[in-house]
Amino acid sequence: MKILMFGRGVIATIYGWALERAGHDVEFYVRPGRAAVYGDVVDLDLLGRAAEKWPVRYRETLEPDHDFDLIVLSVGHHRLTEAAAFLSPRLGSATVLVFGNIWTEPLDAIGALPPDQVAWGFPQAGGGFGADGVLRGALMSSVIFGTLGEPPTDRELAVRQVFREAGLRVREQPDFRGWLWVHFVSDAGLYSQGLRLGSLSRLAGAKDDLREALLAGRELLPLLRERGVDLRRHRGGLLLFQAPVWLTARVLAWLTTHVPLARRSLLAHDDPSAQEPREICRDTLAEAHRLGVAAPRLEAAVNAAAAGPSAP
Repeated sequence: MKILMFGRGVIATIYGWALERAGHDVEFYVRPGRAAVYGDVVDLDLLGRAAEKWPVRYRETLEPDHDFDLIVLSVGHHRLTEAAAFLSPRLGSATVLVFGNIWTEPLDAIGALPPDQVAWGFPQAGGGFGADGVLRGALMSSVIFGTLGEPPTDRELAVRQVFREAGLRVREQPDFRGWLWVHFVSDAGLYSQGLRLGSLSRLAGAKDDLREALLAGRELLPLLRERGVDLRRHRGGLLLFQAPVWLTARVLAWLTTHVPLARRSLLAHDDPSAQEPREICRDTLAEAHRLGVAAPRLEAAVNAAAAGPSAP
């Protein structure tokens, strides 16, 4: 299959590597001028999987008559509508995999993209580019897919098969819309304390700060109810926030100290200027205000981040 990764972010790069290893033809679409900046090799350090200089191919234009079968669209949620607007007149016959966080109604988020050419999924990978240009990350053995209430179409089944061919297990989420919002709120709880500390990496092994992150997430559960999410369908995803925080904070502190996968997942997020965590926290707080849900920990973190590093 011929696959275009939209952008050269962390998720696009990690999964582009995995899909190419499975025998697929992978290219990256990047903004004009970026290919020369990036160079034609990615220095990749994937925990337990790869440590190599991976040659990649870029393109800086995309015409409607292209021959890509699949476009993987994994961008920050605040950039999704803009990216979808760019792709819609250039989509051709390709399927688009929307692969990341969504906080609005999913069909609203994709704008003019035809829903019958869209598949929905969520990555199980992460990491970050260091100051030395090395992408240090981790790729889990599964990937999440779902639909918006209907059985998967032939296009969606074909996308799932592509990831299976890459050796990844497909996990289905029946209430994918609700799952996305649960995940978004979970991120907001963690990121709120990352904002307070300066970066998410500082949560690694920090029991008291992890406790605050869990409490921030717990404060947001009423927001999910107000948005119509049936929390009973997402007990597994909410267990960290509903269990006693004295226990879960200790467990997370231990995991992020002693388990390499968990530790790297936090330590790789060490950029204090990263935009997506700020946007997730701001958008979650804006929705809490709109629906009249109190979120004092999230509000304090957003206000402190807005005030700058000199804020108490």
